[in-house]
Amino acid sequence: MVDIHCHILHGVDDGSGDMTDSLEMAQLATGNGTKAIFATPHCNMPHYFENFWSTQLEQKLSDFQRKLDGRGVKLKVYSGQEIYLEEGFLQLLRRNELITLNRSRYALVELDFYERADEAYKKISALVSEGYVPIVAHPERYAFVAEDKYAAAKLRQLGALLQINSGSISGDFGTKPKRSAESILKNQLADFVASDAHSQYSRTPDLSQAHEFVCENFSYEYADLLFGINPKRVINNDEIQ
Repeated sequence: MVDIHCHILHGVDDGSGDMTDSLEMAQLATGNGTKAIFATPHCNMPHYFENFWSTQLEQKLSDFQRKLDGRGVKLKVYSGQEIYLEEGFLQLLRRNELITLNRSRYALVELDFYERADEAYKKISALVSEGYVPIVAHPERYAFVAEDKYAAAKLRQLGALLQINSGSISGDFGTKPKRSAESILKNQLADFVASDAHSQYSRTPDLSQAHEFVCENFSYEYADLLFGINPKRVINNDEIQ
């Protein structure tokens, strides 16, 4: 499995606090079948986590990979960010102050949980018009998606892809996100399931239960697409239909 959304990079946001945490998260992930992870720290969040891409973040990522390799942890870590779609995000992307997943066409993006639908669609359309493929992080957690059964399909029609959180499938975020996640999966609108992990104790990078749920309730082929095939296409910057 490949996890495209994980806060495993230490000391940069509300995820891993230090290298020890990151290593324990990595060991938990690999122990449950994950072979590669995108480190996607929160960014472009004024007053919280700006995390504009820098040589310091690049070095931190390299140091983490070296530490994994030195300890024999079989995990490949790819660069990325969870881009909060605050004003000015397109200009920051153009200047490479915000980055896509593994420098591909695919950008992992986050909206305000109470974003108005029309504003969300406008932002997604702006990204698509610039040649990016937005991957909307945890759409099942947004109010406008929960309130409108056609909203997820509308995001897809605009050119976005959808990434479900494993924790939403298990009910960690409550009944509404769980119901929305299951609806998106049932209607085959999902493109990825990822951990959105923040620690080794809660919201962990263990994808095994979510993978089992998709296999048992839908199909092995769908699970392969969400946890393996599509994430690998992102790594290689290949087209996702």
